[in-house]
Amino acid sequence: MIPRSLESNIVQALHTMPVVAILGPRQVGKTTLALEIANNQLDKEVAYLDLELDSDLAKLNEPEDYLKRFENKLLIIDEVQRKPDLFRILRSLVDMRKRAGEKAGHFLLLGSASRDLLQHSTETLAGRIRYLELSPFSIPEIYQHAPDSFDVDKLWFRGGFPDSYLAGDDDESWDWRSDFIASYVERDIPLMGPRVPAERMKRFWSMLAHWHSQQVNLSSLGKSLEVDHKTIRSYLDILTDFYMVRQLQPWSGNTKKRLVKSPKVYIRDSGMLHRLLNISDHETLLGHPVLGASWEGFVLESIVSSLSSKWQYSYYRTSSQAEIDLVLEGPKQAVIAVEIKRSSSPKLTRGFHLASEDIKATKKFVIYSGQDRFTLADNTEAISLTDFLSEVGK
Repeated sequence: MIPRSLESNIVQALHTMPVVAILGPRQVGKTTLALEIANNQLDKEVAYLDLELDSDLAKLNEPEDYLKRFENKLLIIDEVQRKPDLFRILRSLVDMRKRAGEKAGHFLLLGSASRDLLQHSTETLAGRIRYLELSPFSIPEIYQHAPDSFDVDKLWFRGGFPDSYLAGDDDESWDWRSDFIASYVERDIPLMGPRVPAERMKRFWSMLAHWHSQQVNLSSLGKSLEVDHKTIRSYLDILTDFYMVRQLQPWSGNTKKRLVKSPKVYIRDSGMLHRLLNISDHETLLGHPVLGASWEGFVLESIVSSLSSKWQYSYYRTSSQAEIDLVLEGPKQAVIAVEIKRSSSPKLTRGFHLASEDIKATKKFVIYSGQDRFTLADNTEAISLTDFLSEVGK
């Protein structure tokens, strides 16, 4: 199941840029996607290195001599964050090849850490690299693959990691997510350098799940883990850098109102959230206090991960609790206010409408769990998540 829109973006980037980087969490399908494109979409010879393998990593002991062998080829380098000093060499090779007339499609880098964590590439490959993010399975790509059997609740409960979503049953999905979390804290995060005791990071991740869709009290978490708030901040940033957490920033436009200025925190994959909160079946989720927050995070991540770079996103909240769950600012001066409700008959507060006036919203939507589209008070439309994704994609 290949994400078609991203596939075309990658192919286009490889035809225009010397270096393309696909970033995203482990086990999200980066390697599968890269090899699919290399084998079926390109008319260039392709080579592949997996830096998880000691044998492939050893080939880069003398990286310049080794990489020079791949002139006029596309070299895919997987788990590139394991060799951060490689980027300086890549810059020299790219410039050398450009002078020889080979302008694009030199290297396809796959990484399991964020662009901010891979600082070497931003420092040495500016103007030579394009970054693209691969998220877990999304509603549009699953719907395109199997429209007749699409089940949004299955995606919401299990999350979008391929092995979790495609598991034979919920128990198999649960076991996969358990193993994934253990592997991340015991192996993957330490490999990138952060020296955090695995058990402490796992406890922090689980505690953070209870703050899902809220502003985090760093001092409170620090007391529970017996560390200071600066250390808690570093833990939060680690999980953000590894695509496990999204920090939704507050709206920063002009207003005379006093705004809440700290980010809201979301566990990005809803299936991981449910595992961290020990919610093992869909019926338990429907009766759990986190139900509304879980749905909010699922909807928000579905929207944000589908946006093009022309859109900005944030949330809005004043000290008097006027609030908008998601503010989208995009092309043609569009300002969209989005409220998210897990209800078949959504109701909006006066605070939402006041907040929409503050940001000068051009459109107002409430995304709810039903399928019908209808108008509420003050020109606000109730809409399903699938219809909203089509609306924003226009």
